[in-house]
Amino acid sequence: MKKENKIYSRIGRVLVLPVFVMGLFFTSCEDEVINLEPFNQISEVVAFTTPEKVELSVLGMYQAAQIGYYNNALRGYPFGGAFVQQGDSRGEDVINLYAFYAFTYQGTYTPFTANNVWYWSDTYRLINRTNIIIDGVQTAADNGVITQEAANAYKGEALLLRAAAYHELLVMFARPYRHTNDASHPGVPYHKVPFTTQAAIDLGFETGRNTVAECYTWILEDLNEAEQYLPLKSDWEGNWRVSRGTKGAAAAYKVRIHQHMWNMPGVITEGMKFINGVYADDYQLEPEPWDVFYDNYGSDEYLYGMESSATNYPSVNGALASQYKRRLLVSHSPINWRNPFWLADDKRRDETNMVINVDGIMFTDKYKQDATYTDLSPMMRYAEVVLNLAEAYARENQTADALTYLNLVRDRSLADPTTQSYTATTFANNVDMLEAILYERRIELAMEGRRWPDIHRLQQCPHFPIDGVPAKLENGVPAATTFELNGPYDGPLSVDAIPYSDHRFVWPIPQDELNANPTLAEQQNPGW
Repeated sequence: MKKENKIYSRIGRVLVLPVFVMGLFFTSCEDEVINLEPFNQISEVVAFTTPEKVELSVLGMYQAAQIGYYNNALRGYPFGGAFVQQGDSRGEDVINLYAFYAFTYQGTYTPFTANNVWYWSDTYRLINRTNIIIDGVQTAADNGVITQEAANAYKGEALLLRAAAYHELLVMFARPYRHTNDASHPGVPYHKVPFTTQAAIDLGFETGRNTVAECYTWILEDLNEAEQYLPLKSDWEGNWRVSRGTKGAAAAYKVRIHQHMWNMPGVITEGMKFINGVYADDYQLEPEPWDVFYDNYGSDEYLYGMESSATNYPSVNGALASQYKRRLLVSHSPINWRNPFWLADDKRRDETNMVINVDGIMFTDKYKQDATYTDLSPMMRYAEVVLNLAEAYARENQTADALTYLNLVRDRSLADPTTQSYTATTFANNVDMLEAILYERRIELAMEGRRWPDIHRLQQCPHFPIDGVPAKLENGVPAATTFELNGPYDGPLSVDAIPYSDHRFVWPIPQDELNANPTLAEQQNPGW
């Protein structure tokens, strides 16, 4: 019997610009369109019939990337504020003070928990949007509506977002690349066809999880094609220089993907494009560590991120500045705050520009616009690319290069680089240097959602492996005394570690998805 679903039937009539679709939740009861003009007025039949409508359709794709649907409300999934908060709260370098991210922080989620359920559904909702754009802009080019060059540029934007979305799913719902020798373990379903026809929907019912190796191969294919098609950052104007796809953003994502694949030569090849290659003049570190956070969109340190505004965050639960500054829901953790590699006079502790001190408890001040909610949602900074290079060179035992790139990031935050900078004699060997690089990542990228992806990939590190999810301080308001810089934190850790062997290391596939897809029903992550 042919499976019918009114949501996916409706997609054939209304372009999924913001149609609520539960990823591949074919039996979802939702059947409505977000009331956001002008995107919800464009039917798929006419969406690609004029250059103006094509552009609106592409902007609708970004709207889906920036904000998703969550229990009858709007939330920043998959690339608005929520993915940063999830990436932070799954790790040990923050404290979740209240109940808001307790499920994530404590690892008590289930196949029904809203945070992980909607993370899956909204990410697949975006992926379907990218697939519609890829097909639609080519149709527009074939019909002479836009040039092939314009179609390719739009296609590059969609491919970049699709690759980023799939990688986000992999680090949340699948075991890391090195879990098996050939990465043949289950990844996530990888769809390249839009769900706009009954035939495509039927195919979706039959699609199970691709292997992690297959997913990473296709992610790199998407990024290679995106880099070929996309414009340079300098070709965009205004906020779009960082909030829309560029060649540099695609290359930087390749650096990250090769890192997760443990392909260090690949990291170096892609990363060096930013040092002495094609993008060397496009990106640079800001003079002070806080400059990039004061001028998100105009900074040459930002490569890519989602543009935000109060309009896109109609409630207080979406924007990073609301969560981290206005409401102070998540603080630094003494685990990282008292990290001995983080010097006491480091500028990244500056209470005027980088940190909010509330009665001795330390919160981030990276997200400053708690009235307008216009802070960029960070997806990629140049500082990460440089640190990825440093790590790759250290793992390849090329210590001179590793030292150069480690110091490039660290030195701008030192009170006195002439005496505090690392030198060739600081470390006995490349492994000691690697330890400093890994700690530097935790300092530089703190509160930017990067801790969980690092925990995920470092499970199989030959030198500094992490066994599962590290133990954490208690969920709740910490004592101010725990932040006093009198040595590494050695107090109680009330949230127990979750071993790598525990099923809770990865999120479960949502139960609604399993109920709807008979193939996936047999492919739940073990233990759930």
